[in-house]
Amino acid sequence: MRALVATTLLLALVWAGRPISAAAASGKVPTFALFGREHVRLADWAKANSFEIRWLKKDESLQLSNGSLKLVFAIDSRQAELNGVNIWLSHSVALYNGSPCISTLDVQTTIAPVLSPPKNWSGGKIKKIVIDPGHGGTDPGFQDGTRQEKKYTLLLAQELCSQLKQAGFDASLTRNNDMNVDRALRPELAKRRGADLFISLHWNSAGSSRNEVKGVETYCLTPAGASSTNAGGDVINAGTKLGNRYNEKNLFLAYQIHKALLSGLGVEDRGVRRARFEILRTAEMPAVLIEGGFMSNRTESKHIYDPAYRKQMARAILNGITAYKKQVELLKEKSTPVTKTRS
Repeated sequence: MRALVATTLLLALVWAGRPISAAAASGKVPTFALFGREHVRLADWAKANSFEIRWLKKDESLQLSNGSLKLVFAIDSRQAELNGVNIWLSHSVALYNGSPCISTLDVQTTIAPVLSPPKNWSGGKIKKIVIDPGHGGTDPGFQDGTRQEKKYTLLLAQELCSQLKQAGFDASLTRNNDMNVDRALRPELAKRRGADLFISLHWNSAGSSRNEVKGVETYCLTPAGASSTNAGGDVINAGTKLGNRYNEKNLFLAYQIHKALLSGLGVEDRGVRRARFEILRTAEMPAVLIEGGFMSNRTESKHIYDPAYRKQMARAILNGITAYKKQVELLKEKSTPVTKTRS
């Protein structure tokens, strides 16, 4: 059984186009079943990948580091920290016979994409980007008095589109004005335009009794078989979706954009999260949904309504996309010139 699981994980990594460490390729990290899912001991994974491991608080939290990289995990929690960025795991880290363990699904779709970024096929470029301003038309989104979410998603999208074009990208919007665009049509428009990336923009909200909630969330599609971040552990409609073909790139894109938002805006980090939103399920290219802040928060909403702040946020998203582009693009291999001979 272990050999079969190790082989399956190896094939998945090869299919994703990522380099594999000698330790992973030779099966030196044993897997085992726990709670009906395959896991590895974090100590085994750390040793195989040259990380030091130590408890921050015995049986509660631990850190893995190798000098330049740092990963922090908490027992019985799905929240983790990778290089200072909060990321929600698909499954909680578990303590088994005194050893912290992580699901192989999280090794493959959460940790590996950050530590060993996925690559495009040789010559594949990131050029066309479709930006989706959430809501519109008869769907106002969240309303703060007379202010409607749909207006401010469009304003942010227009600013981002302008900055992307200035940076040399081929950028376009799913809607250019206050109009109805069916959710199912939005990723379809991106597909028709041959988009390399799909970015959906939203503003967040919390109940009136929780108007102190603030911060940025960046969503990518939940892997098959896992619970979405906000689902409370329930696994609903968890089969493979079209967008799961891009699991590794979805996560890495979300990570780079989220990291850039944190550094560019100094906002509260609510994490890279997982969801099965319709526009993420059906996207046939790497896709993320950004919740740029809480309109329900009095302080944060003032930033959202400020054009200068939206410009700053657009710049941060651009920086995240650029960082992603640099990592996933492979240089096209030089072709050997053909020497013609005379007959």
